[in-house]
Amino acid sequence: MSEQWQKIRLRVSDSLHRAIEVIDQGAKQIALVLDDDGRLIGTVTDGDIRRGILRHLSLEAPVSEVMNAKPRSLAAGYSRAEALQLLGSAQVLQVPIVDRDGKLVGLETMTDLMKRPRLENPVFLMAGGFGTRLRPLTDSCPKPMLKVGGKPMLEHILQDLIDYGFYRFYISVHYLREQVIEHFKDGSRFGVSIQYIHEDTPLGTAGCLGLLPRDAVQRPIIVVNGDIMTRVNYEALLQDHDRHTPAATVCTRQYDFQVPYGVIEHEDQRITNITEKPTQHFFVSAGIYVLAPQVVHSMAADTRVDMPDLLKSEITAGRSVRMFPVHEYWLDIGRMNDFELAQNDAASVLQRV
Repeated sequence: MSEQWQKIRLRVSDSLHRAIEVIDQGAKQIALVLDDDGRLIGTVTDGDIRRGILRHLSLEAPVSEVMNAKPRSLAAGYSRAEALQLLGSAQVLQVPIVDRDGKLVGLETMTDLMKRPRLENPVFLMAGGFGTRLRPLTDSCPKPMLKVGGKPMLEHILQDLIDYGFYRFYISVHYLREQVIEHFKDGSRFGVSIQYIHEDTPLGTAGCLGLLPRDAVQRPIIVVNGDIMTRVNYEALLQDHDRHTPAATVCTRQYDFQVPYGVIEHEDQRITNITEKPTQHFFVSAGIYVLAPQVVHSMAADTRVDMPDLLKSEITAGRSVRMFPVHEYWLDIGRMNDFELAQNDAASVLQRV
């Protein structure tokens, strides 16, 4: 939250000239209009003033002539996720904070909100697959490097995680690995550290974790498949894992399947019910995981292991494996029509907030 909000307050009778001074001095691109009791009754931006001038208003006109009398606001005690959602959906750079009585108590800005503390949790990005279902696109390009919205899929994933404060990255590479390494290098271009885990032979969807240096994983590690597009809230995911401390947290997505026939329920040969074209609801893995350090430390190097088998072994051993349902945008780009859908979604969904 910005600590300068008290410097950008206006009264409803203040002039446009005064509003320009307050906006310039406050450097927040906004002024907040209050009544005599300190309640928020409007906001004024540079654009509001310019539009007033286009209407031939005098700079001595009161701000009530140009202010937004129905501003969006955050309730005191808001979460960071709520602030991000409002700022993103409203396409604004700042939003006032009010208490139960409507009194102004602060200002949240996108700039301040994005100043996250660095998170020490390592992140492992899986980028070694062949992408056979996307041939011929992957004949000469590894699937995570296929471009969506002008950037490789893997870069979208990396940048999202960077925005949440992660900076220690490991990327598993195998197929056409030099393209991944050449593009991301050591991560300095993105302000982070990137190290590469080389799979000499494919080790499955989890086996490459066994190649990580043991001292690299002292905190829960985020594992993300390199062929998904998502806006999952990684902060909420990590908080949920830390709160419950399971062996693993699995991001899940609801998948609905409609049976195209009438389904028969029966006892022996006697039909007890008929349901026409029922829809079945399932949760499927979204390709994003949080693993406790001991899970990674238990894995043998150069041993092929798929993620479902790793998770089932933890469950069999009596250790907790939790679900984290993903309601945000999520798309697994495994087939050509998925790739085409991602291209269509890129402009509206994958833009940075």
